[in-house]
Amino acid sequence: MITRVLVANRGEIAVRVIRACHEEGIAAVAVYSEPDRLAPHVRDADAAVLLGAAPAAESYLDIKKLITAAKESGCQAVHPGYGFLSERAAFAQACDEVGLVFIGPPAQAIRAMGDKTEARRRMQAAGVPVVPGTAAPLRDPVEARREAKRIGYPVMLKAVAGGGGKGMRLVGAESEVEAGFQAARREALKAFGDGSIYVEKYLERPRHIEIQVLADRHGRVIALGERECSIQRRHQKLIEESPSVAVSPALRRRLAEAATAAAGAVGYVGAGTIEFLLTRSGEFYFLEMNTRIQVEHPVTELVYGVDLVREQLRIAAGQPMRVHGAAAAGGGGGVLHPRGHAIECRITAEDPLNDFLPASGVLQYLRVPSGPGVRWDGGVEAGQEVTLFYDPLLAKLIVWGETREVAIQRMRRALSELVIVGLPTSQAFHLRVMDDPDFQKGAVDITYLERAGARVLAATPRPGLERALAVAAALVADEHRDRPPPRLLTDRPPQSSPWITTSRQEALRGGRGGRGGRDGLE
Repeated sequence: MITRVLVANRGEIAVRVIRACHEEGIAAVAVYSEPDRLAPHVRDADAAVLLGAAPAAESYLDIKKLITAAKESGCQAVHPGYGFLSERAAFAQACDEVGLVFIGPPAQAIRAMGDKTEARRRMQAAGVPVVPGTAAPLRDPVEARREAKRIGYPVMLKAVAGGGGKGMRLVGAESEVEAGFQAARREALKAFGDGSIYVEKYLERPRHIEIQVLADRHGRVIALGERECSIQRRHQKLIEESPSVAVSPALRRRLAEAATAAAGAVGYVGAGTIEFLLTRSGEFYFLEMNTRIQVEHPVTELVYGVDLVREQLRIAAGQPMRVHGAAAAGGGGGVLHPRGHAIECRITAEDPLNDFLPASGVLQYLRVPSGPGVRWDGGVEAGQEVTLFYDPLLAKLIVWGETREVAIQRMRRALSELVIVGLPTSQAFHLRVMDDPDFQKGAVDITYLERAGARVLAATPRPGLERALAVAAALVADEHRDRPPPRLLTDRPPQSSPWITTSRQEALRGGRGGRGGRDGLE
């Protein structure tokens, strides 16, 4: 029985997991680095454990510290969220070795799908279509050149241990192979500690379509429809939606069958995502599997009526998943039918007009949109300092509508209501995409930003948004005109938090605290 979970992450996903834990009647223990000590996820949790300094290697990526925090705070399980250690087989194995439940798939499943060449072999054996390419890492640029010629240009050189667009290079001719191989290898080694590279055929202007799967310990593997994730920059997703305008019910069924076969091939357990490339002719190919909860999971939740994080918690505890409709019948695979349409925009601390350069600073003012069909998954608040130590994702704005047209209208309205003062964000970019004719028609693929980016960024900003930002900035300036500069949250000592002070006193009395109590761990 799981009664206490360590949330091994930060920001909006930590808040999301903590909320799910509380709805399941489970206590949640947060972890934090020194700059995050008064972040929302720390205050929302039932206890908080200090990991170390700001660099992730000294805090959120330190497996030993996380295991110690979980054991000393009385947790039975660990939820890794996404990013950081969520797809590290070593972390899952370390949890298992000390008797902690890793809320995710078994280490062997992570290992199998994390190795891209091994994943390709497994998928081929399971009958899942894969992009033509090599089944083993390339030894050197000479072999890369030979295999690229066999497959046919253009090709993509990719990191075996890759993900998130790291360690990838597009090669259009034989003369580019040497430089592309060396660049991909250097980046892969830096990002993943593994410089192994393989090659696969580059598909011209495909869509990025992914299928959400759930698998429990009772032999059930369920597909919950698709997400359209084609609007990307350097292989990093910016906008996601569900369902996809390019997927018919028949194609959805075929994708679901391939996804459940893929999950079954590695003995998968928990929530995962099978990513495919969909060509203009309707063919699809396995790209990779994300063995964790996805950033874009809310669009699936809104369209299919399933709380994915709560399902993760139930599955980890050995309980059967709770699903409804056709997918609930029988023990095999199935696919639910979408209801309405959902869109997610990632609100990041980046400047779209300056090549999406990451930004830092104090978030001086924040007004969050609301109203029918609007969801805000955020991990920041006004007065908080945004640093360059971590991913620039601030929050996710998600909307639901009866149709795609209604969802676009609702997202446009919600983006216009959102006000962030203190640092540049991706907000205006998203608003301009909502107004773009190609996006409105659903004419998107993974090259959308390359083809339409200049036009989108050059579009005239909406007057309402500019006025709202100007008014908020003026209010912030007026509020602080006669005051000394406000201290950043990271400048405030931990003692300024009443619940931490109270918790310390309780801890000194020997109290441990349970659901709803603070136990003073930092």
